[in-house]
Amino acid sequence: MARLTMMRILRSSEYRHMPWKNGGGETVEIAVSPDRATIADFDWRISMATVATNGAFSIFPGIDRTLSILEGSGMTLAIEGRQPKLLTTSDTPLTFPADVPTSATLVDGPVTDLNVMTRRQALKHRVRRIHVEGSQPVTTSARDLVLFCHRGSVALVTEGVSATLHGLDAAVLVQPGTLTLSADIASEAFLIEIGPALAPRRQPSFVRPEI
Repeated sequence: MARLTMMRILRSSEYRHMPWKNGGGETVEIAVSPDRATIADFDWRISMATVATNGAFSIFPGIDRTLSILEGSGMTLAIEGRQPKLLTTSDTPLTFPADVPTSATLVDGPVTDLNVMTRRQALKHRVRRIHVEGSQPVTTSARDLVLFCHRGSVALVTEGVSATLHGLDAAVLVQPGTLTLSADIASEAFLIEIGPALAPRRQPSFVRPEI
């Protein structure tokens, strides 16, 4: 008998808006675990934020984060212990510790970013920007998989469940195993995989597009 995958659809109109931890702006919370967790006690958290001025990032002890630029000309990140890094919409998502001093300098006006955070002792994550046009099967061993539709519309089908995501919608899937993504027109999405920090002896693989 086919296994039914648990899936929760998150529409952009339902996202929570809240102030930054350091009070310097506003965050749009896409998904958080456990449900309704605060910035002090989440296991993992996915959010969007508009960065309108140069300045320091909030510090999150024990947290790893990945940033992706969704809109705007980009920003240069100064992460303690690293060379400055220019991050734009064409760059791969950037992962770094959220508990080291980090500041951002805007290239040319505000940017909107996608922020993924996990608690280091318990979880790890991986973020991938993907282009979807036509049909694209995907396999994963992640415990939780979040698909965030950035532009266009993306349909997804997995064991026993299906849904269509429009711009800025998201889907949270628990142990999906395999799924198929499809889009009638060129669309952009982010695959966010979350799993245990302590891997078993045999390392689990993350997303493997079968194309």
